Amino acid sequence: MESSPPTITVQVKFAGRTIPVELPTSASTAELKLLLQPLTNVLPRGQKLICKGKVLADAASLSSMQVGDGSKVMLIASQGLHQGEGPITKNSSGLAPSAKRTSNVKDNQTLKPEIISKSRAERWKITGMQAVPEEVWDCGSSIRVLDVCNNSIEAIPQKIAAVKSLNKLLLTANDISDGGISWEGLSCVDTLTVLSLSQNRLVTLPPSLGTLTFLRELRIANNMLGSLPVEIGLLKQLEILIANNNRITSLPSSIGDCESLFEVDLSSNLLAELPKACGNLHNLKALHLRNNGLNSLPPTLFKKCWRLTTLDLHGTGITNDILRQLEGWEEFDERRRQKYQKQLDFHVGSSGVFDEGADDDNRHA
Repeated sequence: MESSPPTITVQVKFAGRTIPVELPTSASTAELKLLLQPLTNVLPRGQKLICKGKVLADAASLSSMQVGDGSKVMLIASQGLHQGEGPITKNSSGLAPSAKRTSNVKDNQTLKPEIISKSRAERWKITGMQAVPEEVWDCGSSIRVLDVCNNSIEAIPQKIAAVKSLNKLLLTANDISDGGISWEGLSCVDTLTVLSLSQNRLVTLPPSLGTLTFLRELRIANNMLGSLPVEIGLLKQLEILIANNNRITSLPSSIGDCESLFEVDLSSNLLAELPKACGNLHNLKALHLRNNGLNSLPPTLFKKCWRLTTLDLHGTGITNDILRQLEGWEEFDERRRQKYQKQLDFHVGSSGVFDEGADDDNRHA
């Protein structure tokens, strides 16, 4: 039986923690940095490793730098060069964003019984509710917008199916977990075009998300989602997908079937790559990927996504030099510069500094 190669364990000190890392004795500094990425969320090019007062060179073997079993290595992270919401520190919280937010409303505040009105349904936010009032379900088809953001709501029951004419369901900043939504009931509301579930306690989204075929805007930011269901590809009318600040490690290739998408925000996740099918999003105008573990883009992204004008790759492994090597870069660059010039001409949405879209190669620890 073939024996395993000899290994060493290096003790890496970072942000109040000591992280033991086992790796082959022949490993290089670059290999150690790759192993540290998921343990710290710091991108390799944002890591500076120091042992015995010397900075460890990427290409050098650890043994040549006198790093052996039990050696102590200090990691210094460059600001902004991380995946997810930030570097993992000793005091990092595992709570969902909704559990960390503060609220100035009374937990037990109750609503006076009175006849519900459409305008009141739109103003039911920041009232401290723990459940959607029963009178909502009696209102039937008269409600177009239900806004219960910034409360303590834990569940959306099957009764949601009774609100037949609902266009917008806004549930941002509540306490909704995976089992808290009746997706079966929600799928009966075939007028729903906007669904906001940001800042809740969601870990997964069910396949039944794909039944919301009239959805145009889906906001699921600041949860603990690790992935998106394959059935998201059934949302042919989806135009806006906001899923930043989650724990998404990969995207299903079916995302390329969301042919109406023009804005996608996947910033501050744990993505290592994008599926090639992203090149099928021909209507895509804005793609936000800041603070992910990406080192490459789909080769046809610039060529096929011919409307793309906004691309944010800051805090990833993709630099401006890498971008310029992709096919279709020149056309993309021309489009975004024209957009920037229009903003300058009309004094709209521009700080006066042109953003290249990614970090320069010379930005490192």
